[in-house]
Amino acid sequence: MFLSDCPARTTLEVVGHTWSVVVVVALGDGPLRYGELLDRIGGISNKMLTQTLARLRANGLLTSVDGRHALTALGRSLLTPVRALAAWAEEHTGDLLDARRDASVRAANRPPGPEPDPHKTDPGTDRRPDRRPDPRPDPRAASRDGRPGSDIRPPAVGSSAAG
Repeated sequence: MFLSDCPARTTLEVVGHTWSVVVVVALGDGPLRYGELLDRIGGISNKMLTQTLARLRANGLLTSVDGRHALTALGRSLLTPVRALAAWAEEHTGDLLDARRDASVRAANRPPGPEPDPHKTDPGTDRRPDRRPDPRPDPRAASRDGRPGSDIRPPAVGSSAAG
C-alpha cells in the first residue's frame, strides 16, 4: 500500500510532472539561465517552466542564484535514475505509441452507446442479480383506463383496507 507519506509516493509527486524530469536532465550538464533552459527544452511554455522551477526549488532539487538555475546535490543525485528512465523511454517509446494506437483503434471500432453494465443480468433491464424486482406497480405504466398511474390511489381516509 502506498501511504500518503510513502517515500515512493512523495518522490513521484515531484518527478511525476512531465516537465520536472526534463528540467532535471537539462540542468544535468550544469547551470543555465532561464532563456537557455527555454532554448534547450522544446515545447515548454514560460508559465510551465516557471512553475516547474518553483516546484523543483521548493523540493530542494534546484537552486537559483544570479539568474542561473542549478541542481543541488539532491537534484544531482536524481540524475542517475532519471537518465535510466530516459534510456528506457528511448528504447520503448515505439512500443508505447503502438499500444496507444491499438487501443484507439479498438475504441473507434466499438459500437456506439454506453458501455454495458457488467452487473446487469439482462442488457435490456436495470435489474441486478442481487436485487429483487420491486413488487409495487410502476406509476408510469398505463392503467386499465389508459392513463398513466390512474389505478394507483392512496386509500381514502377513514376507509377500511378490507373494503
